[in-house]
Amino acid sequence: MFFQVDDFNALHSALARMCAALQAEAVSEDAVFNCRLVANELLVNALEYGGGSAAFSVRREGDTLRISVRSAVAFRPPETPVCSDLTAERGRGLFLVDALSEAREYSEREGICVVVRLKCDD
Repeated sequence: MFFQVDDFNALHSALARMCAALQAEAVSEDAVFNCRLVANELLVNALEYGGGSAAFSVRREGDTLRISVRSAVAFRPPETPVCSDLTAERGRGLFLVDALSEAREYSEREGICVVVRLKCDD
């Protein structure tokens, strides 16, 4: 799946389509939520810090989902996130991404890539 996101309305629409596709593949509700949260955090950062538009792709590879986010302007997040204070209004996104993902990497070609483990319903 590939999505172009130029504003927050497009972001919400793309995430809804991604989740519907995962649900159609019998991916568990918990895994769908985690994928949506991870993608949302990465895309919000891309829109805010990466030039106002982003593209993202989602690719299932067995029991994992690979999410790649590329912003209009190259935006490379820090290698090691620092979780902000619990009462802070910002600064927890990348920490959450890393907590819910098996891996996170950055490349000039793909942008930010994360791998999220999926648990399928029986």
